[in-house]
Amino acid sequence: MTTKLIGSALARIPWQERPAGCTDVVWRYSKNPVIPRDLIPSSNSIFNSAVVPHEGAFRGVFRCDDKRRMMQLHVGRSADGFDWEIENDRIRFEPAPGAEPQEWIYGYDPRVCRIDDRYIVTWCNGFAGWPAIGVGYTEDFETFHQMENATLPFNRNGVVFPRKIGGRYLMLSRPSDRGHTPFGEIYVSESPDLTHWGGHRLVMRPTAGGWQATKVGAGPVPIETSEGWLLFYHGVLTSCNGFVYSMGAALLDLDQPSKVIARTAPYLLHPKELYEQVGDVPNVVFPCAALTDAETGRIAIYYGAADTVTALAFCRVDEVVEFTRRNALY
Repeated sequence: MTTKLIGSALARIPWQERPAGCTDVVWRYSKNPVIPRDLIPSSNSIFNSAVVPHEGAFRGVFRCDDKRRMMQLHVGRSADGFDWEIENDRIRFEPAPGAEPQEWIYGYDPRVCRIDDRYIVTWCNGFAGWPAIGVGYTEDFETFHQMENATLPFNRNGVVFPRKIGGRYLMLSRPSDRGHTPFGEIYVSESPDLTHWGGHRLVMRPTAGGWQATKVGAGPVPIETSEGWLLFYHGVLTSCNGFVYSMGAALLDLDQPSKVIARTAPYLLHPKELYEQVGDVPNVVFPCAALTDAETGRIAIYYGAADTVTALAFCRVDEVVEFTRRNALY
């Protein structure tokens, strides 16, 4: 069965064909990292960032840790998805109508999806000094509005589905603690207005062993396909030298995303290249954004590498779905 992407064509999707002799379902861009750590004067590192198509080009919200090692969100633009310009000053959010002004403490690991005429931005927001899920939106990537936090502390990896399901917004998240969180499960929540969240359901837990045994968390915005929602996610194991982050994939039911249809037992992408193994935090592959072309089935995945740089990988939807079903954990 050939899986179809549901959505729009994206003829200018950044793309590189699979290298000769490579049998991997997901393959890396040969010129990685696509964004270096010092692209802007203020940055110590640029990683775990979100990219979307916008008006024939691409825009993004980028995690740029500054040279104080404070976590900030910056806006960027690109004509082709490979070469990026990122503003040196962080985004200054304005309060959304009806929302209270919030003190900016930090922001990291953003995701962005378009719903109707707005781009919804979610990120890990410093709420009273602790990690919670921040929510905002922009219409033009010039002015950004901040809504109320979606959760109390402690929570991370808030990822909104790109359309309403059953008339409600849905969001994946990974409840956590105030530290580096040696645990983590993926939950889904629903909201009528992107402000009030409830109806929480468990989606998936870590495994008994292997690359996703310590914690799992949602990656890019879920991708709608003819076979279900395709979710790329990060899985973490605890080694003798600390955490190791890899990427897997799951298929979720289109109408009931808390139901997992299939989930990969093997990883799809694992720290192997030097830029993934060596950096401010070693051994990290952390997917945060995916671009899709419904006409060709192509997918381009942006991921953070070693919490230092941004890298790019490619795949085809039918191959990923077939791999996920054939190598399903359950």
